[in-house]
Amino acid sequence: MSYPLSPDLSKTSPPLQGIRVLDLSRVLAGPWASQLLGDYGAEIIKVERPRTGDDTRHWGPPWLRDAGGRQTGESAYFLSTNRNKRSITVDLAHPSGQRVVRELAARSDVLLENYRVGTLVRHGLDWPTLRELCPALIYCSISAYGRTGPRAAEPGYDAMMQASAGLMSITGAPDEEGGTPQKVGVAVSDLMAGMYAATAILAALQARHRTGQGQHIDVPLYDSQVAWLANQAMNYLVSGEVPQRLGTAHPNIVPYQAFETSDGFLMLAVGNDHQFRACTQCLECPELAEDARYATNAKRVENRHALVAIFVERFRRRTTSEWLELLQKWKIPAGPINNLAQVFSGPQARDAQLVRQVPHPVAGMVPVVANPVRFSATPVEYRSAPPLLGQHTAEVLRDELGYSDEEIFALQESGAI
Repeated sequence: MSYPLSPDLSKTSPPLQGIRVLDLSRVLAGPWASQLLGDYGAEIIKVERPRTGDDTRHWGPPWLRDAGGRQTGESAYFLSTNRNKRSITVDLAHPSGQRVVRELAARSDVLLENYRVGTLVRHGLDWPTLRELCPALIYCSISAYGRTGPRAAEPGYDAMMQASAGLMSITGAPDEEGGTPQKVGVAVSDLMAGMYAATAILAALQARHRTGQGQHIDVPLYDSQVAWLANQAMNYLVSGEVPQRLGTAHPNIVPYQAFETSDGFLMLAVGNDHQFRACTQCLECPELAEDARYATNAKRVENRHALVAIFVERFRRRTTSEWLELLQKWKIPAGPINNLAQVFSGPQARDAQLVRQVPHPVAGMVPVVANPVRFSATPVEYRSAPPLLGQHTAEVLRDELGYSDEEIFALQESGAI
């Protein structure tokens, strides 16, 4: 399968051009935030551990293959979240490595990190220390549970947060269907914390534009996961009733769930009473729209099980494609349940160019999933593929900090880089 090359954006100025981010984060939440900022034009210098690098470099298979079909050792996971960055290797426990980071921080607008609380204090790379060197620095920490509280010193991983912050309790088939709590198929706690971090950094840059001062930002994974429980959180706070697992069904809207057809499944999303009346026409049961038990969404939620049972029987009468054609004719929101091969080969993905190709130093070219944001005047950039480990160490030290080749060699020999 071939994908379009990235468009030439050399004649445009991206919105964050001139902003430098020193990225000390690893795994997903922090790298996701810095990749977003890099897409918007910021320069991202990714600091990794010598020899091993970001943990996700080793999270495979699958591995990227070169033009000859040979595995490169570059994991798909790492490739998903590290484009538009330069990689340098620095040992933060080494005094000379700490000096390198402090010098880069003094020349950066943003420092992003997701170490366990207290780790960077030991290395003299914490916010109070760096603030003295560069008061305009925006220092963003992504932590597990924040800087205070009984769990502040604990590490945090996405699966822990999906479990302990409530998401798994509302994800999965209900008990009466033999269901158990489930985690989402991607690391959504990490991803959302990364997105909160990116927006917080943009807000802090705007505040600095007014005041000239930087600040510290803390984005806890736990708090982020609780925050984006959205209507489910408010359902509990307003009613006092603990939300339960509903499978594909919606807690506040009915009918809004997956239904089995004669040859597969489809997802139905009836969002208002007008759509419900049209849906009953489509399913050839218009009398349901006049039934007091189903006339309003509130009543449909109240009588969910009886109504869904009728819809289950109706949808089994035709194939998925037949139903989708009919539902589209009646302007009722519905869609197929596609796998990823169907997603990326579909006409919508092709039209939106959701996969882009960028040059890679080992594989030749590598596909990346497009950023979904579309600016009218300052397009998203796809400047470079996710870097090899330490690919830019000498370049950054020489060009940004003025180190000589002899000084760089000495740092390599000492193990600082």
